[in-house]
Amino acid sequence: MLDIQKIRADFPILSQQVNGKPLVYFDNGATSQKPQIVIDSIVDYYSRYNANIHRGVHTLSQMATDAYEEARNKIQKHFNAKQPFEIIFTSGTTESINLVANGFGALLQKDDEIIVSALEHHSNIVPWQMLCERSGAKLLVIPMNYDGELLMDEYEKLLSNKTKLVVCNHISNGLGTINPIEFIIEKAHQVNAAVLIDGAQACPHLKPDVQALNVDFYVTSAHKMCGPTGVGILYGKEEWLRKLPPYKGGGEMIATVTFEKTTYADLPHKFEAGTPNICGGIAFGTAIDYMNAVGFENIAQHEHELLEYGTKKLLEIENLEIYGTKNLLQKASVISFNIKGIHPYDIGTIVDKLGIAVRTGHHCAQPIMDFYKIPGTIRASFAFYNTKEEIDIFVEAIKKAKMMLS
Repeated sequence: MLDIQKIRADFPILSQQVNGKPLVYFDNGATSQKPQIVIDSIVDYYSRYNANIHRGVHTLSQMATDAYEEARNKIQKHFNAKQPFEIIFTSGTTESINLVANGFGALLQKDDEIIVSALEHHSNIVPWQMLCERSGAKLLVIPMNYDGELLMDEYEKLLSNKTKLVVCNHISNGLGTINPIEFIIEKAHQVNAAVLIDGAQACPHLKPDVQALNVDFYVTSAHKMCGPTGVGILYGKEEWLRKLPPYKGGGEMIATVTFEKTTYADLPHKFEAGTPNICGGIAFGTAIDYMNAVGFENIAQHEHELLEYGTKKLLEIENLEIYGTKNLLQKASVISFNIKGIHPYDIGTIVDKLGIAVRTGHHCAQPIMDFYKIPGTIRASFAFYNTKEEIDIFVEAIKKAKMMLS
């Protein structure tokens, strides 16, 4: 069992008031809050050993390099990658996806096919559309049902020898659905297609093992895992990272440069041009340590209790509809809902005045909203530092907003 009050004391932002009310932060799907230890690691870097990495022989540069590469090793072990160089630091999930999409431009031919799911965030749709426009490849979509679940029978029908890449999120940011990625990966490999999994919404809740999954690419962001914004990772199997051409040119990613020809550095530096977000990478390692100390089994158990409790309490409100799977064992701690006849933005505005942060809108997942024929939803996304008492405050705020807007 988690000592929630002790954990909450680690997060300075949770003790503040918003609009004169104690903050209830239920927008963790957009970004998580940061514990003091992560904030301290950023301050420590800039105040004690700020220097560029991999390039200097002086002491500060060596200290910064060691800390940055130690963070890479922590992330490698956390995701169980085979080698540290299979972890590529990026600015976040979106850049990681674009890096792979850019690289696949050299591998695709006209009429090759890429499969995406109907549950994707825009960042796992648009780069593939752009790639298809450049290459002449075709984009196919795994359909969903009203419960927000992907139709695996239809997925199998889409697969063929033309399929070169399958991309899917591990957990839907819009609905919280946990997708059957093991099945998706296995079936894609049967037709020799590569698989990229967007783990941005999954990694705060569970601990993916990339070797056990046998996934080719796995991407995520630090800021949803108690880490800083502006940093994330691409995991790629070594064989695939060696096939892909560099994404960006510049310093750090080269072996030799002449005006006649440039040769590229080995992994991971081949994909890490320029000065990276050094303190961000280091702080990401600190955040990984913090979450592992809390324990992902403990996190999953507590968040599932919040999901069950919040779902039960919200469904007691008349004319409230929750979107997504009713099987809570196949769902992360996200509740996406509307109240009949009331725009989600209006609800969000009122509950903000009561100190409650939720997300309203299409959540960068417009195809999902189009499927349900709605403008968006109210999304409450819980983290391990949230409480049932906060859910009670939220439910009362929803009732008040409903009464005011009806």
